[in-house]
Amino acid sequence: MNLRDLHYLVALAEHRHFGRAAEASFVSQPTLSTQIKKLEDELGVALVERTPRKVLLTETGREIARRARGVLSEIDEIKAIAQRTRDPESGSLRLGVFPTLGPYLLPHLVPLVRNRFPRLELLLVEEKTEQVIRMLREGSLDAGVLALPLHEDSLHSEFLFEEPFVLAVPDEHPLAQKKHRLKLADLEDESLLLLEDGHCMRDQALEVCHLAGAGEKSGFRATSLETLRQMVAANVGITLLPTLAIKPPVARTDNVHLLEFSGHAPSRRLALVWRKSSSMTTFLKRFADVIRSLPPELLQPQVDSPRVQRTKA
Repeated sequence: MNLRDLHYLVALAEHRHFGRAAEASFVSQPTLSTQIKKLEDELGVALVERTPRKVLLTETGREIARRARGVLSEIDEIKAIAQRTRDPESGSLRLGVFPTLGPYLLPHLVPLVRNRFPRLELLLVEEKTEQVIRMLREGSLDAGVLALPLHEDSLHSEFLFEEPFVLAVPDEHPLAQKKHRLKLADLEDESLLLLEDGHCMRDQALEVCHLAGAGEKSGFRATSLETLRQMVAANVGITLLPTLAIKPPVARTDNVHLLEFSGHAPSRRLALVWRKSSSMTTFLKRFADVIRSLPPELLQPQVDSPRVQRTKA
């Protein structure tokens, strides 16, 4: 048994297909298949059920693959310790972000990281929160930027910043005529467009709806913030947007009027998250400081002036 064979087994467990697992492992399909068979012979147990259309791991195969992930993660930690000892700010950082944050945070963050850590290879993965947490636990990510609260005893959270929400409404919506900042009570009996299940921002928006006495617009759930923005532009309804999603380089959208909340606005709290056992803790604390150095104005909504209704002559 060697580490290469464990890599092959983990790849097969993830892809459930010999061809795709071989491609991900940068070997030919016959090579991967042969090595898996040799591993089965060495262990004296069947690891794989081979069917015409897909590959299924046996119960034993799944357990061994799970433990193999842990072994490979520990090997990566050993390499990382050596690399960080030689040069603490070089090497690779595998960073996970969720879809309603990544496209809006990264254009501002990546130049800062490149300037502060010029030798760092930043590998970015965009996945929903549950997937990022799973990849952190398994060791396939080094850190993630996630919304709080988290309930994972194995993970450390380093608070970064609080990002307010704004309300997006069509230009002719009654709320667009308000001369003052919104109060949560202004959303009472409104129906908001929300994201589909699996997005952490859906849960955050539902909490705002609960506090305001608002509801969800039935019959539609969006797959992205950009879909929500275009639905507002199409006069379908209103929605919440995080502040970073209304900042350049994001272009303004016609027929979308943005409203700021008064007082302590509804918001989400972001943190840099990593395994408590990680050898990268000292470096990741410095990385968190870089994220905190983002210009404060990025988190300050600059919304539209109230619309003045025109009266017919």
